[in-house]
Amino acid sequence: MIRRLLFLTALVLPGQALAEPYNMAVLQGLDKVSARVSTIEAPVGDSITFGTLEIIVRTCDKRPPEDTPESAAFLDIWEVRPGEPAESIFRGWMFASSPALSALEHPVYDVWVLDCKNAEPVE
Repeated sequence: MIRRLLFLTALVLPGQALAEPYNMAVLQGLDKVSARVSTIEAPVGDSITFGTLEIIVRTCDKRPPEDTPESAAFLDIWEVRPGEPAESIFRGWMFASSPALSALEHPVYDVWVLDCKNAEPVE
C-alpha cells in the first residue's frame, strides 16, 4: 500500500523541465580600457573575436518559458596575442541570472551571457 501511494505521488508531482538547446548565444562584452560595452551574437560551435579574446560557445541552453527564466552557455575563451601562443583563460558554464557565479577573470575584458536564441533563417 505504501509503495503504491509513493508511486502515485511521484506521478502527480510536477517535475522540472529540461533546458532546451539553442543555436546562438547572446553575450555582452566590456572593454574596461575604453568602457565600451558590446553585444555579441555567437553561433554555437563558431569562433568569434572580441578584442584579443577568441570565444567559442560549445552549447547554449535555456529553460522553457513556463519555468524560472535561466540561460546558460558553456564557453571556451582564449587570449590571442600576436607572436604568442593562444592561452586558455576560461572554460566553463556561465549563467545569465548569476554572472558573478562563474565569471571571466581578465584585467581588460569582461564577458557574460545575456540569453540563448535560435538564429533567424536567412531569406
